Amino acid sequence: MWVESAVLFFDIIASWADSNISEVGLSVAHLLNACYFAFFFCRALAFFEFTSIVFKRNYASNRAVLALVCVPFGAGFMFSLLSPWTGLIYNLDGGQYHNGPYYFLLYYVSYFYIAFSVYVTLKYRNTIRKRHFLTMLFYNAVLLAGIIFRKIFPSYLLMDSFCLIAIITAYLAFGNPEFYLETRGKIFNSNAFRDYFEENNGKLKHKILGIVIHNYMEMRDIYGGRQLDQGLTLISQYLLTAFPEYDAFYYRNGRFFLVSDKEMPLEKAVEIIRERFKNPWVSENLEIYLEVAFCGALVNGKVASSDFLLSTLMDAMEKADKGDLKETVVVTEKELNEYVDKAALKKNLEYAVEHDKVEVFFQPFIEAKSGRLVGAEALARIRDEKGNIIPPGLFIPVAEANGRINALGEQIFEKACKFASDYNMTDIGMKWVSVNLSPAQFIKRDLAERYASIVEKYGVDPEKIHLEITEVSLADESIMNKQVQAMIEKGFEFALDDYGTGSSNLSRIKSYPFVDIKIDMSVVWDYCKKPDEILPSMISTFKRMGFKTTCEGIEDDKMRKIVTELGADYLQGYYYSKPIPMDEFIKKYSSCNLPGNPI
Repeated sequence: MWVESAVLFFDIIASWADSNISEVGLSVAHLLNACYFAFFFCRALAFFEFTSIVFKRNYASNRAVLALVCVPFGAGFMFSLLSPWTGLIYNLDGGQYHNGPYYFLLYYVSYFYIAFSVYVTLKYRNTIRKRHFLTMLFYNAVLLAGIIFRKIFPSYLLMDSFCLIAIITAYLAFGNPEFYLETRGKIFNSNAFRDYFEENNGKLKHKILGIVIHNYMEMRDIYGGRQLDQGLTLISQYLLTAFPEYDAFYYRNGRFFLVSDKEMPLEKAVEIIRERFKNPWVSENLEIYLEVAFCGALVNGKVASSDFLLSTLMDAMEKADKGDLKETVVVTEKELNEYVDKAALKKNLEYAVEHDKVEVFFQPFIEAKSGRLVGAEALARIRDEKGNIIPPGLFIPVAEANGRINALGEQIFEKACKFASDYNMTDIGMKWVSVNLSPAQFIKRDLAERYASIVEKYGVDPEKIHLEITEVSLADESIMNKQVQAMIEKGFEFALDDYGTGSSNLSRIKSYPFVDIKIDMSVVWDYCKKPDEILPSMISTFKRMGFKTTCEGIEDDKMRKIVTELGADYLQGYYYSKPIPMDEFIKKYSSCNLPGNPI
């Protein structure tokens, strides 16, 4: 902005001086024009330097690239300063302004830096967020338009206007305070958290206190979204007021952070906040009661990235929310230094997705009464460099975080369709193959068209591919309704997975055409250890509503008998089989599922 201000200032003053040389004097006119052109080349370099900063490119470490970057600027800058004597860029012969023989350098140098900037933007696009990538493309397009307009209309200050637009664009994308503020209570948001740690990574000693609303999704169902949002606003305002010496951040789904680079007594802060939550959050038309869980971390040194730090803290918050609320979960230094393993995991995931190496493992569905195979669940598996299977609990969260889950899920779906096409499922007693859809996949607008094109490609009846979604996917009913309707119109059928771990109510479930409700293993295990009314009520209620039920986590014959007597339709668990590779599954079940020969 300083360089642009200088260019704009000298452009106006030099233009005036050129029209009044007799009054201001030749020497002053030369000085003003030399300054204008010198700052013009400085501006071209400054705009490119902003691009290099955005993409964290340090060209000083490479002499060849440094020369490539600096030579055009250096030539233009020196020619500008020497023009009063050489007339290379401009001359004032006869008291009149004229362009010099090297005036074209203004355009060539500008084109060079814009082209180089676009090259850097495209080459390193994956190192920044998509929003910032699009901003950089627009930023350079505006600068290009500015230099073109200057060439077409040299007597107007049009390029300065375009440069100001580019600066404003950069400010709104990278420095706009409103972008970093949560609408609830004007507290900092997750974008601010990431950028704060990216800018200060390794420079400061940070203490972090994570605060999470206990059972947030259930509280949202109980109080309603609008009411709970008002409560979050009150909590945000309280944190800002009660802890003014700390930076307060809000990160979706009832999660807050307090951050300080000074000595921060975490235990004292936890005590103060916990005491406050013993009382309701009250406003003019609101009174809600909430509980909180806590996690703490000391960042003493450099972490791999703010996203990695945030992911580690999210894991700790989830652990705190599910554990003893009286205990603060502490993130250890070891956990903050596990990035190498996660980086390798990410590399293995990306390789598997990009090279179509995601494997399909099948786990059977068994009909409770007959004991025969009726279906199978297709599960994703990837391997490390040594060929060892990586547990899905490790790579699925990474895939969801970096967007690879869509490609991964589509690979599994396509391989399940190929299986249904290559093998006669009826011969081995299979009626369907179920494929999981993550919430991230489920919000894709073209999901129905994509999946319909795949089943058409393999000539498979869509009813043979059940799509399993979890209760989390039901959170946004507007998206859910549209997506389910679109998929049903294409012939697909849905199953609800892991029922009993989320916050869905029966009235909501009743409105969806699920062909199967899979009851989570935790509910099944709890009942088998200590019988109560929960599991029997679930199964009988779903039967009356017209749903089939699957009990997950069956590990022995005793559990099989218990849930079969309760009326479960299908069973799934290690008692029958762990997830096994597709070829092993075919070999195992093609010969053992004949009539009268239950598994």
